[in-house]
Amino acid sequence: MADEILIVDDDTRLSAMLSDYLTGNGFSVRSAPTAGAGLAQLTRDPPDAVILDVMLPDFDGFETCRRIRAVSDVPILMLTAKGEETDRIVGLELGADDYLPKPFNPRELLARIRAILRRRTGAVPEGKVLRFGRLEIDPASRMARVDGRDCVMTGHQFDLLVVLAENAGRTLTREQLVDQLKGQAFDVFDRSIDVHISRIRAAIEDDPKSPRRIVTVRGAGYVFARRQDDDG
Repeated sequence: MADEILIVDDDTRLSAMLSDYLTGNGFSVRSAPTAGAGLAQLTRDPPDAVILDVMLPDFDGFETCRRIRAVSDVPILMLTAKGEETDRIVGLELGADDYLPKPFNPRELLARIRAILRRRTGAVPEGKVLRFGRLEIDPASRMARVDGRDCVMTGHQFDLLVVLAENAGRTLTREQLVDQLKGQAFDVFDRSIDVHISRIRAAIEDDPKSPRRIVTVRGAGYVFARRQDDDG
């Protein structure tokens, strides 16, 4: 069965173009011209991924993203204004998996949609669970837990956490992180990595403002600490 994409965008001409292009590449596509209509469709019949425009007539894409994340972990690709780095950062902070500035090449959008869907269902080593004291990372179920409590994060963030954890004790530069996340739409030249690290810290650290698990190495990158004093 074809993966289903929900496009939430009031630009009906763009939505029709994307629908034709994605359908021609093996996807099933439906669209909604407003945030409200998109949320209603998502609740009634959840899609496999959402393409979400920032500018919508009822309420904006950021609020829409927040409402989606309150009820679903469906992959979200946000469409932002060209050059608006702030929009991209806010979208990532609210839980979007990826972003694409307008105008864009449909082939790039297709590649990014395929990438976020691969991350959702990607193959991982069976039975491999990473344990660091109170923190448990299970690639097979794509879940991280602290003291048995589920840690909420996006697909991007989980994959980044796994890379850091698999390299525990080793400082990784942003370039190395991007290289190990091949096929994923991180941009080493903007704040995407930093935003995702911040969200991971919020999910797994006792005090995200004073992180002890994912530590910043000034001028170098990030290191995942092998142990914490309270790991026991």
